[in-house]
Amino acid sequence: MPKFNYVAMDTKGKEITGILESDNTTTAVSRIREMGYFPTNVTEVAKDKKGGRPTSAPVGVAKHAKSAKKGFGQIDLAFLQGSKVKSKVLTAFTRQLATLIDAGLPLLRGLDVLRKQEKNPVLKRTLVRLAESVEAGSTFSEALAHHPKVFNRLYVNMVRAGEAGGVLDVTLTRLAEFQEKAQKIKGKVVSAMIYPAVIITVSLGILMFLMTVIVPKFRDIFGQLLEGKDLPTLTLFVMGASNLVKDQFLLVAGAVFACVVAFKLIGKTVKGRYAIDMLKLHAPVFGSMILKNSVSRFARTLGTLVASGVPILQALNIVRETAGNAVIAHAVGMIHDAVKEGERIVQPLEACKVFPPMVISMVDVGEETGALPDMLIKVADVFDDEVDNAVGAITSLLEPIMIVFLAVIVGTIVISMFLPLISVIGQLGQ
Repeated sequence: MPKFNYVAMDTKGKEITGILESDNTTTAVSRIREMGYFPTNVTEVAKDKKGGRPTSAPVGVAKHAKSAKKGFGQIDLAFLQGSKVKSKVLTAFTRQLATLIDAGLPLLRGLDVLRKQEKNPVLKRTLVRLAESVEAGSTFSEALAHHPKVFNRLYVNMVRAGEAGGVLDVTLTRLAEFQEKAQKIKGKVVSAMIYPAVIITVSLGILMFLMTVIVPKFRDIFGQLLEGKDLPTLTLFVMGASNLVKDQFLLVAGAVFACVVAFKLIGKTVKGRYAIDMLKLHAPVFGSMILKNSVSRFARTLGTLVASGVPILQALNIVRETAGNAVIAHAVGMIHDAVKEGERIVQPLEACKVFPPMVISMVDVGEETGALPDMLIKVADVFDDEVDNAVGAITSLLEPIMIVFLAVIVGTIVISMFLPLISVIGQLGQ
């Protein structure tokens, strides 16, 4: 009967190797699963021509870990340990690791392959430490937990759930899809903000030029032509603003800086953060888009965690920490407390009066049918599409609004400068 070498993972994510006899590869895989392991590599042992003995022996965990460790560099820069990795780089790593594990490569070998090709120095050093931790006997999730600035709680808990269920490759794939969706929607929102930011910057530049260069010249001209006569109210207002900007620039800049610092300090308090995020959700034009984006993030995060096998209470805690909005986080906290007391999710979800009716209905159906993760993912997909549409609508709406805004500002200054000239021309005509 043929013999097969196998590399598998136990429920804690540790690699187990061995050899067994079986009729074929499919039967061998089934037997390994019956033993409670998740097979990552199963190969038939070849026989030599002389004695019919296997030409390959089982590859031990210690031997494989030792060779993996030997290939890693020994550079250790402590000041980079707390550095973060860009989400795009982390998503690519997650997707590649999922592909390697799904292809049958052991975890340590997969980390070694990715370490060799990784160009990001922070992630490269992190992969070295991950391999060392796994080699020392830690599970992959425990190794990830040692780098909280690179792998957040969402990442660590999903990997832990994947290890416990023996489906690490599936969980990593799901995690990569989650990260890609989050990056996609974030990119759309950021792109929608670029246009108004550029228009506002240009408007401020033009306004500063007019106030500091053009208006003072007109002030000197009016002083000579009108010989102390009263100027129109609008002209006096614009000239006063010009004097303030030109002669008291440091005072104006200090006031703006003080407002920004005060806003930041208020945002660091619990009540201040909640108030600011509440204003964001109810802001004209952008409020609806921000709410839909927050709801999509809530639904996708919770759905992905529950689908990966994370307990509902632990999943709600993670969602609360990664909500990105204090109002949504407070609502998730209320849901967590209610579920902890034995209630269903739908009652506190409706009571917090933050989530749209469609979300409540979909969650209710999901709980009734036992398909809550699927329903949450569908909710996230729907709201992602709505955010996409809202971004397009806002972009098309902002263009005429910003043009009109710029025209009103410049037009007001121009008119205020021409009103005294009309008076002078009238006097010359008389």
